[in-house]
Amino acid sequence: MILWIFRAVALLGTPVLTWLTVSKDLKGLAFGVLIGLVIIGIEYVFETVSLFSLIIGIIGAVVGIIIAKLLDYTVFQIGNDQFSDIWLRYNIIVRYALALLGMVISIKKIPELDDLDKNILSAGRKGGKNMKVLDLSAIVDGRVLDICDTHFITGGIITPRFVVQELHTLAESKDHIDRAKGRRGLDILARLQESRDIPFRVIDRDLRDAADDQMKLVTIAKELGASIITTDFNINKLAALENITVLNINDLTIALKPVVLPGEDMSVFVMKEGKEKEQGVGYLDDGTMIVIEEGREYIGKKVDAVVQSILQTSQGRIIFTKVKGKAVQQGPKQP
Repeated sequence: MILWIFRAVALLGTPVLTWLTVSKDLKGLAFGVLIGLVIIGIEYVFETVSLFSLIIGIIGAVVGIIIAKLLDYTVFQIGNDQFSDIWLRYNIIVRYALALLGMVISIKKIPELDDLDKNILSAGRKGGKNMKVLDLSAIVDGRVLDICDTHFITGGIITPRFVVQELHTLAESKDHIDRAKGRRGLDILARLQESRDIPFRVIDRDLRDAADDQMKLVTIAKELGASIITTDFNINKLAALENITVLNINDLTIALKPVVLPGEDMSVFVMKEGKEKEQGVGYLDDGTMIVIEEGREYIGKKVDAVVQSILQTSQGRIIFTKVKGKAVQQGPKQP
């Protein structure tokens, strides 16, 4: 509504203004209509241009005019009268051309601003541990997205372009497992890109001298003073040798497993029978195995159990329990 009011004022008010100030005849009214149409045309063009592009274009035009001024000063310092006369004759055209070129070039170069990643790289150098480098294993794993959603990760996240290329290679693989991993990884990156909570960028940074992609990743993190998010054991060790902080998602998962103590009550869904006689097996939400003594008869049911002991293995923890209120069978008593 406001735009139509503005256009009406431009089309009707401008002829009145030119009739009062320029010429009180038909020529004055026609001149006003022409100016009004030009104003509406300019407004319509600017309506389709983003504010950022407009500001960048104005800055480019100003830079072009400044260059023209420097050329004026250079020609004046030369002191050649004939050359100066020629320059003055075409000075307006030169200024117009430089201003227009500055505007067009600056607007066309806007897409390259994202490739520079100036803000993220400077934040990585100054902010140190606030910058995180995401490696291939963590992307394919996918849990980093859930961690970001919980706001436990602060600062920006970056991943090098060669990691994205690895994902593309996996996504095009003939092996259906690798293909699924690649597509999942690309989907995770797309969702991180859409996240408003944590800035994410793919940076065009590669190191030709590095032996492999793992060393490239560690070197980039070291140069930026950043941490590495990974699930890869080798990268964990390489980064430790370079004194780089590593955020290992597997270590985080182990640290967040629920703490249970002997004698504590817990509710368990018995899923299947165990290896030993009359044993039942259930699992916590994090995958921890629970062995229920005398729990075989409760398969497919939920029971209240009491923790007896906890066994830590290389594959994880195993919690041994017994059904609450039911004593575990003992061997026959000696007479």
